[in-house]
Amino acid sequence: MTARPGGDDAFDAIVIGAGPNGLVAANDLADRGWSVLVLEAQPEPGGAVRSDRALADGFTSDRFSAFYPLGAVSPHLRRLGLDAHGLRWSHAPTVLAHPTPDGPAALLSRDPACTAASLERFAAGDGDQWARLQASWERIEGPVVEALMRPSPPLRPLLRLTRTLGVRRSGDLARTALLPVRRLAEEHFRGAGAALLLAGCALHADLTPDSATSGFLGWMLAAIGQRHGWPVVEGGAGALTGALVARMTAAGAVLRCDAAVTRIEVHQGRAVAVRTADGARHAARRAVLADVGAPALYGTLLAEGDVPERIRLAMRRYQPGAATFKVNWALDRAVPWLDPAVRGAGTVHLADSLDELTVTAAQLSMGYVPHRPFVLAGQMTTADATRSPAGTETLWAYTSVPQTVRGDAAGEGCDPHREADAERFADRLQERIEAAAPGFTATIRSRTVQTPGSMQREDANLSGGDKSLGTAQLHQQLLFRPIVGLGRAETPIRGLYLASAAAHPGGGVHGACGANAARAAVLGDRIHRASRPVRAGR
Repeated sequence: MTARPGGDDAFDAIVIGAGPNGLVAANDLADRGWSVLVLEAQPEPGGAVRSDRALADGFTSDRFSAFYPLGAVSPHLRRLGLDAHGLRWSHAPTVLAHPTPDGPAALLSRDPACTAASLERFAAGDGDQWARLQASWERIEGPVVEALMRPSPPLRPLLRLTRTLGVRRSGDLARTALLPVRRLAEEHFRGAGAALLLAGCALHADLTPDSATSGFLGWMLAAIGQRHGWPVVEGGAGALTGALVARMTAAGAVLRCDAAVTRIEVHQGRAVAVRTADGARHAARRAVLADVGAPALYGTLLAEGDVPERIRLAMRRYQPGAATFKVNWALDRAVPWLDPAVRGAGTVHLADSLDELTVTAAQLSMGYVPHRPFVLAGQMTTADATRSPAGTETLWAYTSVPQTVRGDAAGEGCDPHREADAERFADRLQERIEAAAPGFTATIRSRTVQTPGSMQREDANLSGGDKSLGTAQLHQQLLFRPIVGLGRAETPIRGLYLASAAAHPGGGVHGACGANAARAAVLGDRIHRASRPVRAGR
């Protein structure tokens, strides 16, 4: 759509979407003195960082994300000083537990001795080997996190990493970064415990035990957990959003909710304004930053004539991540885990073995609802005592399901996308918890279910329940995210920047996508101003 720049309601920057990336971008631009308007389609800000008390009286439930390992190491969140605006982190006694059917649980703890002792019970020497891997991580954490959080390609942190390790060990690290988690575990451990911890962590990003880079991602999340923990936000995930909004508005930015953007206006190849569903027009003097999914940006918000044909064709190959199905419970008492060591864990993974995880991944890849889904559970009151009355527990669990269901591996004809099947599939998750915690069902006070469709209705970015805004497989990461040739926040439209998890570095609550977009907007504005012709007589 062609349009003229300007308009009465004009700001230096328009940010589409008040998720964490959009709010980080707005904070960064407001700090630079830009006038910023944030437009959010939902009645409240936060995107996938929200909480409510709809589950039961006195119980606070996180609607989507809950644990924030990448938030714990994010330089973009840290430099905002959100503690001055009410943000408080809270930790469970144990970071992660993975119960096993016939043996002890594998435990990840901020106490290295606890983690090592847990893995020693699976195989002698595994505790020492884990400690060696952890020490290796701590030598490289700084430059690796910097590389992850900076625009791609992150040349400066990679050079720093090479200087730290030397050429040969840098080559070893590059090989490790490409390993599937199964192979990484085989090369370093004899017992099953470490493999379960690493593979469960990799599956947070829907990377399978046998996919490239799953070993590195699993190692990274586990190592961050041991060193920094996987914190939750005291009082609920919405408090993180509240802190971002409070800081942003204190810096002068404006937030408007119930303001769904329907079109980005382009004039002479440059984004100049946005239109909202109520017909309002908001002009952008310097930049538009879109905290939206890549398909929505290029397929809906921009007119077809404003998108280069090569981009439209490439977007047809864009691969979404797996869909997410989530269940929330208010419990009258703590979960009665068979292994008491699990009771202190904030996060619990449920899968019988690494081989079972591979079978589950294969079923998902073929479009089948898993017979025994991998369950990722969060004991929120264990992690934050403010979440429910003393002696009770707020629990949630989610699993991945296919975006398009071809069948049910259990032979029950269950499709989690259908509202009519939602309770039946929730029972399947509940049965997995019951097997590891007999008597669990008797503790339930209330239960709610979130299907992929209901998640999308609450946050349009979670299209089909895709929490990652695109697969995290290697072919759609780094320089390939969201597509080849658009591996940074910049878009083919001047003054328009992709600020969501559809851009590098992808999913997780860390704010890097928004911060990178804000940085690109500032640089793009300087170039634009420097290139404008000087008027005669000046």
